[in-house]
Amino acid sequence: MRRLLAGLAASTFLFALTACGSSDDGDSSDGAGSSGGVTTVTVGLIPIVDVAPLYLGQEKGFYEKRGLKLKLTTAQGGAAIVPAVVSGQYEFGFSNMTSLMIAQSNNVPVKAIANGIASTGQDGKDFGALTVKGDSSLKSPKELEGKKVAVNTLKNINETAVRESVRKAGGDPDQVQFVELAFDQMPAALDAGQIDAAMVVEPALATIKSQGGREIASSLVDVAPNLTVAMYFTSTQYGQENPEVVKKFQDATAESLAYADAHPDEVRQIVTTYTKIPPAVLEQVTLPKWPADADRGSIEKLMELGERDGLFKTTPDLDKLLS
Repeated sequence: MRRLLAGLAASTFLFALTACGSSDDGDSSDGAGSSGGVTTVTVGLIPIVDVAPLYLGQEKGFYEKRGLKLKLTTAQGGAAIVPAVVSGQYEFGFSNMTSLMIAQSNNVPVKAIANGIASTGQDGKDFGALTVKGDSSLKSPKELEGKKVAVNTLKNINETAVRESVRKAGGDPDQVQFVELAFDQMPAALDAGQIDAAMVVEPALATIKSQGGREIASSLVDVAPNLTVAMYFTSTQYGQENPEVVKKFQDATAESLAYADAHPDEVRQIVTTYTKIPPAVLEQVTLPKWPADADRGSIEKLMELGERDGLFKTTPDLDKLLS
């Protein structure tokens, strides 16, 4: 379903929800519930470093003190989380900006409500990178023409980022063979030679480096400096019907982001509770930035590239999505 998402109508998008289930046996929810003044909300996440602030915020009581209890469940990517939020399976979700813009361009009622993560903006020192095996002959994204490159979701943010790296290096991104693979499966696939390159984020990036792999591009940085990569969102209907819950979630998430940005050691520790990354590898993880606000200009650049790559049915309305 994800491969055809850009061309689907909203009704088809939602009908295909059952094809976009979780990639693991994470918790499920029948919807938000209240008990003793505490509202339980289900949040759809991807099991990567990016979402560490929510786990930290839950542990530190930032949500509890505002009357919220988070039920965290995981999926492979934002393309699976969006329809789950819109259908009411989840109250909130974490999604990259491309998935949200694809949904919005298909008239799917979503609203970004809190910042998620941003690139570090530093070439060679970002939390995401285009990687190859240590003994690979590939040294530039231009050389990926005719090669097999793994991304977690086809026709989405990481494919757009790799395409931009290839363009900037003077290559033709249409000649790259993109394949879909979960982040946590990419290190083994790369090491086994099943793929030629992988666009990964932490902690998979640290795992690949521990296997001797190396970076050939910081593709998120190639898209835009300080790129807003992802945000937390809800459905338009839930936001309209539950403004107080949304406000509590926004406030608690803002506190969680600030805490994570200021306490990197605690971020690394909490990541061990929801990923399988070894502690020794975790020490090498490059953390993203968790700014309070999204960078509108970087999102506009990502939208321009998405349009160039034919991802959107119509031009996304960022005022409607972000306001």
